[in-house]
Amino acid sequence: MVDVGAKDATHRIAVAAGTIRMQPATLALVTSGSAKKGDVLGVARIAAIMAAKRTSDLIPLCHPLAITRVAVDFEIDAANNSVHCRAQVETYGKTGVEMEALTSVQVGLLTIYDMCKAADRGMVMTNVRVLEKHGGKSGDWTADI
Repeated sequence: MVDVGAKDATHRIAVAAGTIRMQPATLALVTSGSAKKGDVLGVARIAAIMAAKRTSDLIPLCHPLAITRVAVDFEIDAANNSVHCRAQVETYGKTGVEMEALTSVQVGLLTIYDMCKAADRGMVMTNVRVLEKHGGKSGDWTADI
């Protein structure tokens, strides 16, 4: 692991996003709440929050962090038969939370896949990326989208 002992503890924020595309009938199951496994977006939100908290257990050499906030939002994009996921993770510490935000988004999307795979095995997860980060020595950064 990288030694972060000499770094200053600062308020750190990372925002990540990603998308899952699916068949129109599958999106209808998600939006209507009629998927066989239940409330797809509700379960995916809880999974995404839990994933952010467990990132250091999943990613080798990733520092365990005391996360102070995780917010996960889903947006239905009916025109593109997609669901967009956005996660914002915050901490007050010596290293950033980009990995936690990325893990949160990916697990949220994976949960949607898992809950809908009986209806649509061809779903595609795309564009998982960090959108912005704040805090630390390097300061603020925003993706050129």
